[in-house]
Amino acid sequence: MDQYRVFGNPIAQSKSPFIHQQFAQQTKQSLNYQSELVALEQFELAVNNLIANQGKGANVTAPFKEQAFALCDELSERAKLAGAVNTLIFSNGIISGDTTDGVGLVSDLLRHQIQLRDRNILLLGAGGAAKGVVQSLLAQAPKSLTIANRTLSKAQAITQHYPNNAIEAITFADTDQLAFDVIINATSAGLSGASLPITDQTIKSAVACYDMVYGKEPTAFLKQAKSLGVKHVVDGLGMLVGQAAASFQLWTGINPDVEPVLTSLRAQLT
Repeated sequence: MDQYRVFGNPIAQSKSPFIHQQFAQQTKQSLNYQSELVALEQFELAVNNLIANQGKGANVTAPFKEQAFALCDELSERAKLAGAVNTLIFSNGIISGDTTDGVGLVSDLLRHQIQLRDRNILLLGAGGAAKGVVQSLLAQAPKSLTIANRTLSKAQAITQHYPNNAIEAITFADTDQLAFDVIINATSAGLSGASLPITDQTIKSAVACYDMVYGKEPTAFLKQAKSLGVKHVVDGLGMLVGQAAASFQLWTGINPDVEPVLTSLRAQLT
């Protein structure tokens, strides 16, 4: 049986085994997908052990995405731009790397009828979560993509990879006088429960607010957006399932249906 893993540290919280087992049942694929806690210095060993034991692929979560990037023989264009990998494919002695986070985000936005083409998009944060989705957002041909971060230089470091696109870097403070159609939170504020350093006025201008974090309760950002009357207020659970579906497709060539899996996961959260 083909073996798949999700590597991380910590990893107990991962929904990936449930998601991929659901995909496998749905598409009648015979595969074994499990989570594996990897010691910080043993990532390469864990990958090699998996390959030696009929491993066909793996997902990679924190803190190993950069190590996975360095381990690859081949990289997709979006993985090169992100500088990180969340999906490994093993074939004929070659390790290929891709990042499916951006695909997951875009597919979930479109699933909620949130238009990206010719829209002004604000992406909050300039860490790994933001880097992983920029290429996929730009592929939707927005009017503009603005990356806002507390430290301007970090946002600028991302925009420099896309010199010919409608992309710019600003600080959080610079958002005060600007209006955006779609606001996406890629900071860790959703995890900590902190509010974001942007004004009600900026949030109110948006048609959609999206937080990459998900949980039983809406994040502070999404509660704020809802109270201000934003039409579409969406958490990141669909992005999680969407990126998993994109990984599954890379491994098997089959596009699974995300809807029943999303319904099951949402029920588990309540």
